[in-house]
Amino acid sequence: MTEQSNLWPAPLADKPLDATVTVPGSKSLSNRYLILAALGSRPVTLVGLLRSRDTDLMMGALEALGVRCEVDPQIDTTVTVTPPASGRFHGNVDLFCGLAGTVMRFVPGLALFADGPVRFDGDEQAYARPMKPVLDGLEQLGATVEYRGEVGRLPFTITPPASLPGAQAEVSIDSSGSSQFISGLLLIGSRLPGGLVLRHTGEKTPSLPHIRMTVADVTGAGGAIEADESARMWTVESRALQLPDKVTVEPDLSNAAPFLGAALIAGGTVRVPHWPVETTQPGGLLPGYLEHMGAKVSFPEIGGVRYCEVTGDGTVHGLGTFDLTAAGEIAPSLAAILVFADAPTDMVGIGHLRGHETNRLAALVNEITRVGGKAEELTDGLRIEPVPVGELHGADMETYADHRMATFAAMLGLRIPGIQVINVATTRKTLPDFVGMWNGTLGE
Repeated sequence: MTEQSNLWPAPLADKPLDATVTVPGSKSLSNRYLILAALGSRPVTLVGLLRSRDTDLMMGALEALGVRCEVDPQIDTTVTVTPPASGRFHGNVDLFCGLAGTVMRFVPGLALFADGPVRFDGDEQAYARPMKPVLDGLEQLGATVEYRGEVGRLPFTITPPASLPGAQAEVSIDSSGSSQFISGLLLIGSRLPGGLVLRHTGEKTPSLPHIRMTVADVTGAGGAIEADESARMWTVESRALQLPDKVTVEPDLSNAAPFLGAALIAGGTVRVPHWPVETTQPGGLLPGYLEHMGAKVSFPEIGGVRYCEVTGDGTVHGLGTFDLTAAGEIAPSLAAILVFADAPTDMVGIGHLRGHETNRLAALVNEITRVGGKAEELTDGLRIEPVPVGELHGADMETYADHRMATFAAMLGLRIPGIQVINVATTRKTLPDFVGMWNGTLGE
């Protein structure tokens, strides 16, 4: 039984919204910049860094490896990262990944450049998350991986090779389960003496925009990656990496999805400032998706700041068959909106969500059904069929230790009375004050 104290009553929207919501920095960019700063040779100051459980776990892992992460005492989102003077990371250390995919899949590559074995562990839920492709890749580069539990999953120990391959290294992995396996190897490929040729052997490449983000960030640090996406191959030149002395992190556009989506569910207008003109974040596709669903979207500039402004009138259009391969991480937010749609939607291209913080497809079906909605899993996605709003009812919503399932439940609560969210604190993974932000969006 869930303790009553662990239930958060999701507020109902009793009037159209009129809110401006400042979204913290991108988790995807924050953790990539932390890794790239650690791979450089001089300090880098990251401005607007997301401060959440995931990024704190990343900084903790880097510090265990001998990287200094100094938080500005006045502004805790400004962090200066200083790599080890020797360029070698500390071995014979224990790293804790929590439930953070970017930590458990990006940091193992750094163990190649450590001076001893590196032990990895995480939350119990993390033991279910697939890890094998990135570890297979490290074994192909000469590392030894010892599994201390189930093969292919946490916990494990990585022992670096006595010497790194001198010639161009070739690695083949099946990254169908997560783009993070490819990104984790692309981030460290430049440090290999002969560079790296990385091949993805699966038929589909999930979350290609996240891989493009990694390529762009490595390039921004002085690296060179030639991508042949049709051949599912990336060639990384051997180069010294160094981010600029100061890097500003964009807001997390995927984390904007619950707030901007709220305008469609409840009606009214929600604005998010500092929306980039161009971005490598998959969340940059969100405004177009919301427009398809019936929102009015504009990008006003106010006081030199560019906003994304979304207005809805409570009407939501179904999307029919909709390929979400490029931005699967916003599927839970879109699913919450589509519960109130006027026609069915098949979201496809998101089978890999079964390997996220939880099996997100199963979780979404469970929770939509729990409130009286209709949903079913597809081989590669999720079907949502609308039912009249009057047939939907309140319930205690499970969150499965998954931040996006918690924000999904809050979105349903905008129009369904009596929604209570179990363990809303799981949102701290990427939104340290989600409850305060959500109440502010509703003018409470």
